[in-house]
Amino acid sequence: MNEKKKAIVSFDGKSYEALVGQTLSDVISTEQPCGGHGKCGKCKVIARGSLSEPSYTERALLTKEELENDVRLACCMIICGDCEIYRVSASTEKKQILTDGIMPSFDINPVFSKYGVSLDIGTTTLAAKLYDRSGALLAEVSMLNPQSKWGADVISRIEASLDGKASDITKAIQNAVNGILVSLSIKAKIQSSDIDAIVITGNTTMLYILVGESVEPLSHAPFSIKRMLGECLSPSDLGLSSVDLSAKIYIPSVVSAFIGADTLCALLSSDIRALDNAMLIDIGTNGEMALWQNGTLSVCSTAAGPAFEGVGISMGMRGETGAIDKVSVCDDGLSVHTIGNAQPVGICGSGLVDTVACMLELEEIDESGFLEESPFAVTESVSVTQKDIRAVQLAKSAICAGARTLLSSAGIQASKIERLYIAGGFGNYLNIENAIKIGLLPRDFCDKVYVIGNAALSGASMLLLSSHFIPKYNELAESARVVELSSNPVFSENYMMGMFFESI
Repeated sequence: MNEKKKAIVSFDGKSYEALVGQTLSDVISTEQPCGGHGKCGKCKVIARGSLSEPSYTERALLTKEELENDVRLACCMIICGDCEIYRVSASTEKKQILTDGIMPSFDINPVFSKYGVSLDIGTTTLAAKLYDRSGALLAEVSMLNPQSKWGADVISRIEASLDGKASDITKAIQNAVNGILVSLSIKAKIQSSDIDAIVITGNTTMLYILVGESVEPLSHAPFSIKRMLGECLSPSDLGLSSVDLSAKIYIPSVVSAFIGADTLCALLSSDIRALDNAMLIDIGTNGEMALWQNGTLSVCSTAAGPAFEGVGISMGMRGETGAIDKVSVCDDGLSVHTIGNAQPVGICGSGLVDTVACMLELEEIDESGFLEESPFAVTESVSVTQKDIRAVQLAKSAICAGARTLLSSAGIQASKIERLYIAGGFGNYLNIENAIKIGLLPRDFCDKVYVIGNAALSGASMLLLSSHFIPKYNELAESARVVELSSNPVFSENYMMGMFFESI
């Protein structure tokens, strides 16, 4: 049998050995929100050397100028021999990742002896905090989730796991957690081996991948899961070498395949049980929401897609330097603000919501979302297309329909809700008035919205800082009533109606 020829791939100053015939993205690590399916065009690199000719997909997603300057897509290139690869942008500018959130006042009774860490593993980002026994915050760290290489959403990660990449994806997140623990220690000027307790929250998929549990039950109906977590593990169980082997790692329980510990931690930090009727929504790739009604907790999850995180949008990007994050109507047309006050290079979720609201106000689109002249220029360098508008319609309709269906299932009107808590990074930067204007949130929630930041991380911190919260958390988890949306006619009806933009 002939042995496959080998090639040397030079990337970021390092040399990698590859086999001729491999796809470049299997050898080097690049961002791939679409999971390497050649749909998003985000894995751009400058590629020179012995490589396959540009594919049909590359010619469709890349401009003529990009192709002329050797810009290629890593997921579409086949290695034919030695080659040199460079990142299109080696930007290390600070990303806008939210770590702050609200916590009610409580007595400190920590579950650790020296130092403790709370960690939120989000689909897109990771955020962590380090505390001492007095409850003082010593350091905080955040980063992008390295699993983005296998796709922007949980469905892509599940597909990749079932396609033989499970151990790689698990190793990637465990390595990232190790790095976070070391980074926290360096910032606080302590030894990472002195961290003796960690509370890790996240959605069900992220936690399953972390602990190496099969995600197969999460891939198909009836989406039933046997491992509810709520477990105390050791560092060796999670491949964590940066802390002492005697450290305790607590992973709170989940409710279902799509309602994870992050939702329950957010509920805990919101102190929602102090009210008669209240709701909580975490608007992200998956929109988790909860309804507290006179002592009864109902929960649901709806797949909004990653549009609000900039994925699948023609000039979309995450919240980082140069991203348009605020847009308003002014005398001359539109006024924009960018993160870092830099030159605009793209648009993130909050800016996208603002832009659509402004386009409605300027009558650039009608209630059906029709854009007569596509693309629409937000600035000289950034625009949105008809396809982008449709992506917003799909995402905002899913969120609003989920909220209305949850209310309907409990027989309560939106007007009876005292507060709507908005959790998560996207919600923290969202212009609520514009969100209601485009129909992302029901109009009845006007003046009732409370933005609570990274409430999942806050809830994890509460479990870390006071053992009294663990039974309260478990009560929430055990009492939660899951409302299924996939076959719910109320959801279907509201989803179709929600595709239209409300009039201003």
